[in-house]
This record gives sequence, structure tokens and C-alpha cells, in this order.
Amino acid sequence: MSMRSQPSVDFRVSGYAQRRTIYALSTPPGKGGIAVVRVSGPDAIRVYRAVTRTVRSSAHSMREEEMPAPWVAEYREIIDPWTGEKLDDGIVLFFKGPKSFTTEDTLELQVHSGRAVLTAILTALSRLHFCRPAEPGEFTRRAFEGGRLDLTQVEGLRDLIEAETEAQRKIAVNWVRGTQKAKFESLRAKILDCLMYVEGFIDFGEDVDELGQEGMLENARTRAQEIIDTINSHLRDNRRGEILRAGISLAIFGPPNAGKSSLFNFLAERDVAITSPIPGTTRDVLTLTLDIGGLPVVLNDTAGMRKLTDDTIEKIGVERAVGVVERSDVSICVLSLEEVISVVPSSIRRSGRIMLTLPADVLTHLKPHMTFLFNKADLTREVAGLSGESLEHEIRDALMRALPVPAQQKEPNVAHMWTVSLRTGEGTVEFLDGLACVLRERVAYSESMSAEDAPLITQARHRDYLQSAVKFLEEFQEFPLSQIDIAAESLRYAARAIGSVSGVDVSTEEVLGAIFSSFCVGK
Repeated sequence: MSMRSQPSVDFRVSGYAQRRTIYALSTPPGKGGIAVVRVSGPDAIRVYRAVTRTVRSSAHSMREEEMPAPWVAEYREIIDPWTGEKLDDGIVLFFKGPKSFTTEDTLELQVHSGRAVLTAILTALSRLHFCRPAEPGEFTRRAFEGGRLDLTQVEGLRDLIEAETEAQRKIAVNWVRGTQKAKFESLRAKILDCLMYVEGFIDFGEDVDELGQEGMLENARTRAQEIIDTINSHLRDNRRGEILRAGISLAIFGPPNAGKSSLFNFLAERDVAITSPIPGTTRDVLTLTLDIGGLPVVLNDTAGMRKLTDDTIEKIGVERAVGVVERSDVSICVLSLEEVISVVPSSIRRSGRIMLTLPADVLTHLKPHMTFLFNKADLTREVAGLSGESLEHEIRDALMRALPVPAQQKEPNVAHMWTVSLRTGEGTVEFLDGLACVLRERVAYSESMSAEDAPLITQARHRDYLQSAVKFLEEFQEFPLSQIDIAAESLRYAARAIGSVSGVDVSTEEVLGAIFSSFCVGK
């Protein structure tokens, strides 16, 4: 084929960094019905002319002046810009900037999702000197730089893509919608109002006597304290936002052979852990991510806790189990009911007909948000003439008596407990319902949770910036009247810390790079 008969496309090479128009596959690679190739940048129209043509046009028709209709789906052929060969046909959509996701001219090619088809199309785009492959998260970064999204919405978009449970989806939607952004903007606006008040005092305070000046400064301190109280109310949230985003760490622990691995397999709904009647079967920590009651849960099965073992590997497993339990958000202590229950002789009975003897290794690791699961209930259907609900009630009372009373408390913490048989399935429905309630309580989550009640902090950097803002506000309160100009600087730093959450005052490439690099290439 002569050069004259080829499509009129300029193939001159330009610097990689100068190519402002980017492209990438925006859908997961692999076989499927549809794949979307996204192009964004000032030369998106040139890409449209170079790699697409109307279905009925000739192979070498001139397309230099052809203009796409914005926001209109067109059925076109996708071609090689060098040879004019048809690669595929599909739907082509052009979004005219700034009314696009990136705020730039954007082109979407909706084609068949086959490996050979996509390879051919991406290769064709790579032949255009004014295009280059997108970096991870570059489309979203351009949306941020164009003012379409702030950093909280960017993080929400990433979390929405990665959401695996209903709770994660709901929280991420609030961030994308800008609900949480408005809360941060409100905090920042209050700090700036306080700053303006102080700046006015600096400029015109000489017109007020000393008593009046002290009153104005005290007024500013009161405003700052109100902001501090608001921020602290969010900081004292038991990390519920971070936990919901990353998953609730749920540890299963207890003595050997109590049924911990059986519980792990039951929750996983498949045989993940090896179970056997031999104590010490589980040597290491097994981890699995689950959806329990719409909440993300990171489930950990641990080695049986016992000190009297000569097995070096088992000792290491027990040490790891202790660490997992200590770091967990919620833990389930699994006990064999027949091993811990006994009948209280009537001659010495004072309160309750049964008693529970909790292993010393269990008592050592008691902590808030701990629950108890008494397994093998089918082996103890009747104790001291008790059965059914009356037996469970007695077990609950006996558990409360067996738990140590924390210092400065009159009664032990109320513990959640269930009696089940993982072998027969007895009591497991009630256990699952109860466990879901415990998890919801831990993160203060409900299915009807409004955007106003959603956690404000879901990332470690949010917490860091809010803590910095509190520090600067407290510094402001400590300055005397004679150093009011220096105090004003503390307010500026506080406002800057809040602004850094949404990206208003973020300038460091390191922070932005860390956020956007976590996206896939096509986003």
C-alpha cells in the first residue's frame, strides 16, 4: 500500500511527557460482552478521527474534518490508523469538556471484550504520537485537578470500587456524593470565621479598652473550644470508619479442641481449616474475609491456647494467637460446654445450680467486645434437671459469676454468649443473628444509618489532620493577649490541616501520588 492511500494520520514522534492525551482499558481484562477503552485529553477528537469511521464509509475515506456529536452514542467501526484495517465495531461516545469526568474532552470506545480485540485496539492507539498509556489513577487525578472531585470524593470513589459489603458501599457513596466533604468544609469555615474575628481584633483592637480586648479574645477562645469539641467527638469514634472500610477484625480463640476451627469452617461455609480430635491441630493463624450481616469481617482462626506444651511450633502458634486476640476488634472465645460446666451441690449452693470454670488462659485475655460461644451443647442437653431455655439462662448467670469484675466496677461487663452445637447445627441461627448485632454495635452501624450519622473518619490521614487541627486550636487558646498575632498563625495552621483532608491545601506530590496510585490504570 502506498503512503498516499493510507489514512491521513500524523505519526511523528513527540516527547512522552508532552502527550497530554491518555488512554487505557477501563474495564477488567478478559473475555466478556463489552469492554470500555477510555481516552481523555486535548487530542481526543483527533483519536476519534484516527481510529473510528462510520460503518458505511470506504476503507480510505478522509476523516480530517469529521466532528463527533457530544453525548450521543454512535455505532462505528474501530480501525487501525496506519492501515485502515477494521479491528472491531462498537459504540463510540464523546464527552465534550468540561462536562466530562476528567473535565477534558473524553472518548469512550465500547467494544467486544476479547483479548485479541483489545490488544489490537490498544496497539492502534499506541501508534498515535499524541497519545500515551495512562498512569494508575490518572483519569481520576485529572478530575481532581479539574475541580470535578476533591480528595475525599476521590477516596470515596476508590472505596466504592473496592466495596465488598453493603456497609462499605453505603459509606463510600456518601463520600462520592460529597456529604462528608461538606462536613470538613463546615469545620474549616468555622476556623476561618474565628481567624477573621481575630484578624479584625488585631487591626482594630486598639480602639477598644483593655477590658474589652480581653472579652474579645475570650470570645475567640470560646469559638475555638466549640470547634475542638466537635472535632474530638469525631476522633472519639473507636475507629469505626477505618474498621468499616478495612473490615472488622474478628478473632476466634480458646483452649484446644473446643471447636474453633469448626466455627471457622461454619462461618466460611466451606472446609478451610483442618479439624480433628487431636489437640493442637491448628498451629498458625488462618485468615479469611467474610460478609456477616452486610458488614466486612476479617476472620482469624488461632491456635488453641495452652501453656503446658513441649511442641516448639505450637508455642509459636499460641504466641501469634495472643497477638491476634489483642489486636482484634471483636473476639469469640470458644469453649466446650461439657469441659467447663459442673453442677453445684445443693449443700453449698448459694446462687445458681450450675457453675462454669473458665480456663486461666482465657481469663488472661479478657477484653471489651469479647463474646462467648459454648460449643457441643448436644452433649449436655440436660444438666441438674435443666434443659432448653432454663439451662441457657442458668449458663448465662453462671458466666456472669465466673467473669472477673474490672477495677472500679461493681459488676462484671455484660457478655454476649450463645450455646450451640456446630456438629448438629443446634443454636447456630441464633448465634449468627446475635453475632451480626454485636458487630453492628462495635461500629455503631445500622442499615437505616443516615448520611449525617455516617463516620467522618475512614482513613488514617483524616485522623492525623484532625488531630493536628486540635493541637493548633489548643495552641491558639494558650497565647496571651500580647501575642495575638502569633495566635492567629495557629488558627491558619488549623484551617490548613482541615483543608488538607479535602485537598484544599494539599501541595505535596507524595500525598497525592499515594492516593491516586492505588487506583487501577483505567480509572
